[in-house]
Amino acid sequence: MKTLRGLLLLTFVFAFIVSGCGGQTSGNNTTRDVSKNNTLTLQEIEAKAKEEGQIVSVGMPDTWANWKETWEEITQKYGLKHTDTDMSSAEELAKFEAEKNNPTADIGDVGISFGPLAVEKGLVQPYKTSYWDEIPSWAKDSEGYWMVGYTGSIAIITDKDQVQNPPKSWDDILKGNYKVAVGDVTKATQAQMAVLAAALAHGGDEKNIEPGLQFFAELAKQGRLLSTEVSVANFEKGEIPVGFLWDFNALGYRDQIDPKRFEVNIPEEGTVMSGYASVINKYAPHPHAAMLTREYIFSDEGQINLAKGYARPIRDKVKLPEEVAKKLIPSEQYKNAKPVLDYKAWEETAKKLPQLWQEKVLIYVK
Repeated sequence: MKTLRGLLLLTFVFAFIVSGCGGQTSGNNTTRDVSKNNTLTLQEIEAKAKEEGQIVSVGMPDTWANWKETWEEITQKYGLKHTDTDMSSAEELAKFEAEKNNPTADIGDVGISFGPLAVEKGLVQPYKTSYWDEIPSWAKDSEGYWMVGYTGSIAIITDKDQVQNPPKSWDDILKGNYKVAVGDVTKATQAQMAVLAAALAHGGDEKNIEPGLQFFAELAKQGRLLSTEVSVANFEKGEIPVGFLWDFNALGYRDQIDPKRFEVNIPEEGTVMSGYASVINKYAPHPHAAMLTREYIFSDEGQINLAKGYARPIRDKVKLPEEVAKKLIPSEQYKNAKPVLDYKAWEETAKKLPQLWQEKVLIYVK
């Protein structure tokens, strides 16, 4: 699984807001009423998808969240040829908008904060899968314009060669005597979300990041805050005893280096949860293939494929094979994981965070 593709890209989301598109369809969709998507039966969608014969995705490469296996199974099961171009969430929506008169992309996978933006700009079409009722309300658009397929939560990864008792909570970390890395909070979304996670665990929220800053300031005062990049290479070299990463990145690093050497835990007091959402291009040249693909992503098979890539399936009723489940963090550890609900508030806070980090945390780093 590749290094985090700027999960959510929260600090850039509103930079993408340029001239809005009015929702007027063009290109291959001029004669189709997308509002009727949810009235089609699955059999009708499958038949039309097979006629279209292919599916073109963006931001869903083979190496991310085990999309490779999903695409192989969609091709095998439905005969759809597949191509993908890897790109960021902002780039995906920009492509949808730029190509509306001559569209090439059908479906994308974007950070959850880009779902509402895609709706606002009139770039996506709705489709509620057969598993609609199993998706939490915070993880879907009420009309089906976007649906979160898998989640990520900030986790603690520990090198047991250096720390005999891996921390399981924020309090454990404060009481420890080892160095801790969070990454570059002035630039990296993953690092900024770790600060938000600490804030949520200590009574803060998207508007009040102060408890998170206080946590890391205390580590800095103790001389325990590392400026080291939280990369797989630095973990492998033993330069980071304890670090903060999205759970799927941490699990991927663990297995890539040595599963026996590293332990990954979700902080007991709480953490932040976010996710990636399926979006179907309003101007998709193969709209039924896109709907069928979304259906498969949310099926048991599709959700299990995501779990094989360390992404946590959004459908908690899916029974994962034992060999897949044991690679993930136990579900009970997520009881205090909280989804981001106010993205506009967090976007404003994230703009201020680099300066606040300099003023309230880095001043104590020696």
